[in-house]
Amino acid sequence: MTASAGVDGRPVVGVLALQGDVREHAAALEQAGARAVGVRRVSELEAVEGLVLPGGESTTIDKLLRLFELAEPLRRLIGQGLPVFGSCAGMILLADRIEGGTADQRTLGGMDVVVRRNAFGRQVDSFEADLQVGGISDLPGGRPVRTAFIRAPWVEHAGPDVEVLARIPDRWADGSAVGPAAGKIVAARHGRLLATAFHPEITGDARVHGLFVRLVQASRRS
Repeated sequence: MTASAGVDGRPVVGVLALQGDVREHAAALEQAGARAVGVRRVSELEAVEGLVLPGGESTTIDKLLRLFELAEPLRRLIGQGLPVFGSCAGMILLADRIEGGTADQRTLGGMDVVVRRNAFGRQVDSFEADLQVGGISDLPGGRPVRTAFIRAPWVEHAGPDVEVLARIPDRWADGSAVGPAAGKIVAARHGRLLATAFHPEITGDARVHGLFVRLVQASRRS
């Protein structure tokens, strides 16, 4: 993989610009200390130090990745250690296995997880919640992360090398029952891959992006 830092030393992090919250992710990355660039071509992909796979429709992004001939190069770069952060549909794309997908749906893989597509229900079932997220909320002075779930997946199973960063609690802060989502994994890390079921780019809290930027910076030294 060939990638170079920006002229100001900030890590160059791409945002897959085929569908989804591209501008919002780019703004959060800039706030977190990276130089954000859009990625639509293989040459652009090969020039970044990390990549964000935004939310959207996972089946559509899968088809666009193949149409733009990015799927195989991205799989190769993931295998070579490219840091990648996937949110919502991006989590599905990073999963080795999915449940509830279409017959022809493919993933990029790399994370030893089983992800259930649209696990939280339809658009009308969208919600926000404050969650404890490892690597953020447990830092000195840390606080819960505001999260937004929109037709979100969850992780049904994580392999032994996957670090679970966040789960849905058994009960909400007001004491109300959560239901079948209780205890489900909604943020995880596997090596240089980070995934969240929620959308951190739309809540005004750039700390998840900051966590990813630190992962990209650490990959420079290894």
